[in-house]
Amino acid sequence: MSKNTQVLLAARPSEKPVPSDFRVVETAIPEPAEGEVLLKILYLSLDPYMRGRMNAGRSYAKPVEIGAVMEGGTVARVLRSRHPDFSDGDFVLSHSGWQSYALSRGTDLRKLDPAAAPLSTALGILGMPGFTAYAGLLTIGKPLPGETVVVAAASGAVGSAVGQIARIKGARAVGIAGGADKCAFVRDTLGFDAVIDHRAPDFAEQLAAACPKGIDVYFENVGGHVWDAVFPLLNDFARVPVCGLIAHYNQPAGAQAGSDRLPGVMREVLSRSLLIRGFIQREFADQRPLFYQEMAGWIKSGEVRYREDIVDGLENAPEAFIGLLDGRNFGKLVIRVAAEN
Repeated sequence: MSKNTQVLLAARPSEKPVPSDFRVVETAIPEPAEGEVLLKILYLSLDPYMRGRMNAGRSYAKPVEIGAVMEGGTVARVLRSRHPDFSDGDFVLSHSGWQSYALSRGTDLRKLDPAAAPLSTALGILGMPGFTAYAGLLTIGKPLPGETVVVAAASGAVGSAVGQIARIKGARAVGIAGGADKCAFVRDTLGFDAVIDHRAPDFAEQLAAACPKGIDVYFENVGGHVWDAVFPLLNDFARVPVCGLIAHYNQPAGAQAGSDRLPGVMREVLSRSLLIRGFIQREFADQRPLFYQEMAGWIKSGEVRYREDIVDGLENAPEAFIGLLDGRNFGKLVIRVAAEN
C-alpha cells in the first residue's frame, strides 16, 4: 500500500464545473479502530446528482464542504476488518466518495457476491440508477399495457432501465437520446419501440410522430428543450416522475430563462389532471429487496440489458464528471479505481 488518493471539492462552480473546482491530494491510509473496516475502493460511480452537492444552496441533501472529499457510491474490498460482521476480502457496496481508501463502521455497507453479477453493476443497473428507474416508473408512473412511456437520456443508466421495464410491463417505450450511436443502441440493443435524436432540428415533430396516441408516462430526468417538446403531448391523467433535470444543473442558482411559464404549466396540470411528482430513490427503500430480485431475474432472462462506460484512474474522475454533464458518456459512468484482485 502507498497513499490514499482523494479528490476534494476545491471551489463551488457558478455554472459548469471546471478542473480547478477539484483538487487531488494524497494522505496517509487510515488504520481501522475496533468496530471498523478499512476499505480499498475498486469502483466509483459518477452520477448527475453530484453536481447539486457542489452547490451551497438548500437541497434534499447536505452539500459537500469546501476541502472535503467529493461524495459518491463505491464498490470496495475489505482490506482489514475489525468488525464482527465483515472479513478481510469481502466485497461491499459503500458510500465512500472519491478516494482510494476509506474507513467504515459497517452500517452503510452491503455485501456483494462477485459470482452473482459483475461488481460494477452494483453502481448501475443493480444499484441506485437501476432502482431509481424501477421505483420511479412503477410507483409513480404506473404504466399500463398499451400505454406510451417516454424517457429522455434513454441510453443512460436510468433511462435505459426505464424503457426496458416499461416494455416488460406491456407498455410502448419511446426513448430520447443524443446522437446516432446512442439512438441505435437504444433501438437495436435495448429494444425500445422508437427512439428520437434530441439534436435533430425537427426533434419536436419527430417525437409527436412517434407518439400518435400521446404520452401517458414521461420519466423526466433532463428538462430543457426535451420537456418543451414532451409537455404538449401529455395525455389527460399522464404521470410524470421527476428524478433529475440535468439540462439545468449548471445554471446559476435562481436563474430563469425567458418569461415565467409556470402559470401556463399549472393551468395545463389542472385542465389535463396531470400528476407531476419529484422523488428521491431513497423514499422507496422498502422496495429494494423486490428490486434486487426482479432486476436480477430480468438480466438473467435477457429482458434487461445494460452498458457501462468505465474510465480508469481516480485522477480522471473530475474530467469524466464534467463530460457526464455534457452527455459525453455512453452508458453508466464508472471510475475503475483499482483492480478487483
